[in-house]
Amino acid sequence: MSKKIVVIGGVAGGMSAAVRSRRLDEKADIVVLERGPYVSFSNCCLPYHLSGEIEESCTLVLMTPHELQTQYNIDVRVKNEAIDIDREAKTVLIKNLETGEEYTEDYDYVILSPGAKAVDFPIPGLDTVPNFFLRTVPDAAGIHDTIKEKNIKDIVVMGGGFIGIEATENLRLAGLNVTLVEAAEQVLLQYDEDMIQLIHKELYDQGVNLKLNTRLEKIEDNKAYLSNGETVPCELLVKAAGVVPVSDLAEKAGLKLTEDKYIDVDQNYITSDPSIYAIGDAIKVTSRLAGDKIGLAMAGPALKQARFVADHICGIPTVNTGYIGSACIKVFDWNAAVTGLTERRLKELGKTNYDYAFVIPKDMVGIMSGSNSQFLKVIFEIPTGRILGAQAVGKGDVVKRVDVIAGMLKFQPTLFDLKDLELCYAPPFSIARDSVNFAGYVGLNLLNGVYRHVHVSDVRSLVEQKAYIIDVREPDEFDLGHIKGAVNLPLSQLRERMDEVPKDQPVYLHCRSSQRSYNALLALQQSGWDNIYNIAGSMLGLSYYEYFKDQTTDRESILTEYNFN
Repeated sequence: MSKKIVVIGGVAGGMSAAVRSRRLDEKADIVVLERGPYVSFSNCCLPYHLSGEIEESCTLVLMTPHELQTQYNIDVRVKNEAIDIDREAKTVLIKNLETGEEYTEDYDYVILSPGAKAVDFPIPGLDTVPNFFLRTVPDAAGIHDTIKEKNIKDIVVMGGGFIGIEATENLRLAGLNVTLVEAAEQVLLQYDEDMIQLIHKELYDQGVNLKLNTRLEKIEDNKAYLSNGETVPCELLVKAAGVVPVSDLAEKAGLKLTEDKYIDVDQNYITSDPSIYAIGDAIKVTSRLAGDKIGLAMAGPALKQARFVADHICGIPTVNTGYIGSACIKVFDWNAAVTGLTERRLKELGKTNYDYAFVIPKDMVGIMSGSNSQFLKVIFEIPTGRILGAQAVGKGDVVKRVDVIAGMLKFQPTLFDLKDLELCYAPPFSIARDSVNFAGYVGLNLLNGVYRHVHVSDVRSLVEQKAYIIDVREPDEFDLGHIKGAVNLPLSQLRERMDEVPKDQPVYLHCRSSQRSYNALLALQQSGWDNIYNIAGSMLGLSYYEYFKDQTTDRESILTEYNFN
């Protein structure tokens, strides 16, 4: 007997579930309901229409209802909204948004994929300027066309998450003046504060007027009034200040929700009604690494869930292995990627038994043209050495490095596994011992007590406390910029001048990227010093960490000059 599947929501998760269901069951009756005008569009590509990278908004639409009907025999109905579910009768009440007609559709199974909606804050004067979310094709087209039609030059983007950053980048690339307003202390809260300072610097260097710890209070006379007392020009507003799950239909149908209004599902994505599944941004998933439930508003997990549910409905056994959470983003000339647990997340979980390796190797052989430094942070558990997460930022292929670790994280990898990885190598692509291997070496040295380190976030307080800091770079490097108060004792002279290094107080060593200072540290330790610490990231990491805050606050720099090379 054929089954009838009604899918509510026709973008990434919903459409994938429908197509997978058709592949598994040619006789199933499949209906997709979408309240918007399009299904199967590339919502992740929406910001790239703003810069003209994607020239025509119509190309964002991947398949039409007609194509889905003829190629997959799926009945796709756009501008048709499911407004109620009668679970006892197993029917869905639907409203045709064009005609106002209401009708019912029976079902054997419902797949809820309603997604999330942007948070809409009440802002006085909002209606005095064009304002848009950036969630749909009409949103992207509306922003793009309004800018051209009204010759707009000054734009405010509210929210520094992935959508806000991508919108900011593409609007800036289009030659517009952009103020990015973020209420938190940093953009992209999926990353740790120390890593995101590199992205803050890139936004600043590219001319973005970045305002952190700031809220938009009102709009008046084409000006945005901010909570920090500043006023900035505002001819158009892009609203990207977070999302909340769309769960009103599920709530109306009496399905169980979580405290924060996500649709509650079990390990098979079944709701409190065994005939109704839910996937995508409207549900929480199990964290593979922490064991708790998390919201994960990303396309990749939604597609995995869609396939899982279609398989489950069609009787194909499968296993929910949880999610580690991986993401990446391009920000002008820099790239950033993250996977697994961050320090921020570990602190939220109350965990303290961890440390991290921070390395700055090249993404390819250094003498090759196009070689760039990449900043890689790998967090590991103490005492097991189990890898918990990783983040990387740089101009080169940092996504590849994080993907390597992401691919390991579901298999309980340790620092030894990372050190021992065999990866592809050729000078245009990598170095013989890739950056992930280096992170394994450093992490194991820390775990095994070979040496001790401090992080770049600790250095300012060390300088203020007049700690004894030794710069082991050569004098010409030191003269180009150094930590204020640091002593220059080059590695090339260290063995003849060891008696200048005190033994009665902590001593902190650094160089450009921590490799020479590591060698100096080992030489001192093996010569009787037991009070030595390496500064992870050294001058290069510290310069990037300090720069943005130095430029945008009144604080004094702890460096005589920055070193970004």
